[in-house]
This record gives sequence, C-alpha cells and structure tokens, in this order.
Amino acid sequence: MDVETGHLLTNQVILVRDGKIQTVGENLPIPVGASVIDLSKMTVLPGLIDCHTHLADGAYDDNADPMSQLKRTASQVALESVPNARVTLESGFTTVRDVGVYRALNDIALRDAINHGYIVGPRMFVAGAYITITGGAGAMTGFAPDIQLPWDLHYGEANSPWEVRQKVRLLAHNGVDHIKVLSTGAVLTHGSNPNSSEFTPEELQAAVDEAKNFGLRVEAHAHAPEGIKNAIRAGVASVEHATLIDDEGIALAKQHGTYLDMDIYDEECIQEAGKNNKIPGDFLEHDRNLGEAHRQNFNKALRAGVKMSFGTDAGVCPYGIAARQFAFMVKYGMTPIQAIRSATSNAADLLDKSNLLGSLQPGKYADIIAVAGDPLADIRILENVKFVMKEGKIYKQEP
Repeated sequence: MDVETGHLLTNQVILVRDGKIQTVGENLPIPVGASVIDLSKMTVLPGLIDCHTHLADGAYDDNADPMSQLKRTASQVALESVPNARVTLESGFTTVRDVGVYRALNDIALRDAINHGYIVGPRMFVAGAYITITGGAGAMTGFAPDIQLPWDLHYGEANSPWEVRQKVRLLAHNGVDHIKVLSTGAVLTHGSNPNSSEFTPEELQAAVDEAKNFGLRVEAHAHAPEGIKNAIRAGVASVEHATLIDDEGIALAKQHGTYLDMDIYDEECIQEAGKNNKIPGDFLEHDRNLGEAHRQNFNKALRAGVKMSFGTDAGVCPYGIAARQFAFMVKYGMTPIQAIRSATSNAADLLDKSNLLGSLQPGKYADIIAVAGDPLADIRILENVKFVMKEGKIYKQEP
C-alpha cells in the first residue's frame, strides 16, 4: 500500500539491503541469490508507529494504580517490560514513541537493550521520565507525607522555569530522544484533577526552549482546555490526550501545526476495569464523563483539519492490542487511509523521522508488515498482522 496516495498497488517488488529499502517497483527483476518472501496474497504496509506508549512500566496491571510500582524493584520492573516490547513488535508496531516511566530511565535501558539485540522489540524513542510539578500528573502520589521516595520516582519534579530547564538538561545528558511535560492534572494519578492546569505558560515555554537547545521536541500531556492551549502556545510538537480541547484550542493547534495525539480507545479498558472493581475509585471519578467528550472532540479536530497522530497510551490497555484503536478512529470520523496515515506518515513526521520511517520508499528502514485482506475496506484487519519485518529482519511470519 502507498500510504501517501492511499492506493493499493499490485505486482510490487521491494528489494531490501542492509536493513533498508533499496528499490520498490512493479515487476522488478529479482537479483541472483536474493532471498524471496512471497507476500503477494496479502496487503503490505509500512511498519506501524504508536506515538504514545509506556512499555517500560513493567507487567500490565489492570488496576492502573501507580502505587504498584512501590511493590517491585526497578530491575523487576525492567525485566517485566521485556514481553511488552516483544508483543508490541509482533502486533505490527515496529516503532514507538514511549512517553514516560514511573521509574526514571527504565525506558532508556529498554530502548538500548533492543538496539543492542539483547531483547526483541520495536524501535523506541524515549522520554526518560515525566517532567511534572510536585504532586502533579504522572508523579508518584497517594502515600503518607513522611515517606521519602527514591531518586528515580521523583526524578522529573520541577517547580519553576529554571528547574524545568535543569531537568531537560539532565534528561538530554542521559540520552533521551524527546521531552515529556505534563500541563494539566491526570486521570490515573492520586490527588490529581484532569481539569486543572499545572505547569505555567512560563514553565512550558522553558521546556520547549531548552529542549530545542539539544535538538529535542516536546510533547505535553493535557486534558483541560487552558492547559492544552498553554502547551500549544509554548510550541510543543504534540498534545497528548487533548481530551477537553475547545474551539480556540483546535484553532491554535491548526495555526501552530501542532499534532493532537488522542488515545480514544483506552476509555474502554478503564471502564471495563471499573466494572470489575479493579481500578481505584478516585481514578474512575476523574474519568467520569471524559470518554465521549474526548471522542467528540477528536471528530471536531479532525473536521477542522488539525494534524493527528496515532497514540494509544499502551499500558492503560494490555500491550499488543493497540491496533484496536483504528476502528474507533474510523468510527469517529476518519477514513481508513487517514487512520493508517496517523500511524505511518503522520507519526513519522511527528517524530521528525520522515526520512527513515512511515512509508515504503527507497532509503527508509525496511519496516514492513502484511495483513490478509484490505484494511481500506475493513480497518479491523490491522488487528491481526500476519507478517512483521523490522530493519530487514523477520520477527513474525504466519500463513
């Protein structure tokens, strides 16, 4: 599939050399001695990209309570994350933007282990830690005030523009790929309020300016309208969730070219856990009435022509099922090709990696997946990927 044009091409041959696509074209001659993989009965697409994951937070826990991190060592959490990486890759996502961990720098370790070939997983672009206010979204909260947390559980705490700059500098020194700030309260944080603004405009501006000094982009978690607009005005590359974005926020996002990375499926997992009494009551209260508003605002932003990327908040839902979000994106207004582009060419653009990712073109990584059927006719076909190649290496091949 040519994701740029939306056309299904036939009789195509893709030549791969040294992990990258060398040539693509119709009925190309096969070089002597080349290994041949016949995917002619399938639809072939570029590897998918999830721009909002949390692969390095350990084994999936459907009670969604960050306090569970306190029951495990950092090394245990890191080792529990190994299957998360494998199942994500095998589901067709060859690249992820991982946007924060409770145990700081675990995501860097997971990324590097994959890059060294020690474990199997997608290509990871990581944030290293959340940058957040004291007691803010993404912080480790809910324990007694006289409990002292270890360094890695409050690594990104910052309460002024200069403290924000210091955290960005520290994370850049530790080798992160991007910066994650939290502009409003959160659903899955004790003592938080998704409707509240947290970082000030000055603090958000400091994060973006300092990140630019290191060639890094910034994404901002934001649910509430004012926090969303503060982040856009500061110059973030994307707003995560954007749950309650208003008309002014939509106009600002379009004006600034800001991506909205709206995880409109994971409400299903939160509410299902609530029905089974597996999620803390305060989290359910935070989440109340947000789900449908989120989805309607997704539709409004889409109709307004705002740039959209694919992000699922993987870890809120079980790992490996991110593709279920495609059907929800189509249900709430996207065409199938728009949904596919959100996880391919748009996602690559957000990552500033369009030269390497997002389409099947010469010079790009040989990240190739295949499905049995036409996802333009039934987007849910992407929930059952049959073939996965990352950088020319096959990781999954089913009949």
